[in-house]
Amino acid sequence: MSTKAVFEGLVYDEAGRPLEVTTVGGEAQYVIDDAGFRRHIDAQIIDRQVIQAIQEQVEANKELVEEMMMRMIGSDDLFTKAALELSIKNMDQALERGIPDDARMWLGVMGFRIVVNLHGEVIQFNMPGVAGEE
Repeated sequence: MSTKAVFEGLVYDEAGRPLEVTTVGGEAQYVIDDAGFRRHIDAQIIDRQVIQAIQEQVEANKELVEEMMMRMIGSDDLFTKAALELSIKNMDQALERGIPDDARMWLGVMGFRIVVNLHGEVIQFNMPGVAGEE
């Protein structure tokens, strides 16, 4: 199990309230307020659903994602492309390592948002998209 909630600050309940994160027995838990009853959902359950959804979206647009990332980095050599492909392939390692606090804050500012129901099932997933070629 996980000691850290990967998407802390980015997960909301159906009423639009951000979920609190706590630790129970050394394991990270998202806390959903169910009319005063505090439901604890293992963070890894929600985080795994989100990582899987991101991987599916990236895989569906792999060439475009790689091209845009290489432009952002400012390098289009073979080694950079291989490193990006490996990073995309191993995205699920974020469950173990987490993502930096600054990156999570940046994702929130960009509109990244996860909505879950009372059972911890992701029912809505908003990820900043690409508006055009620019």
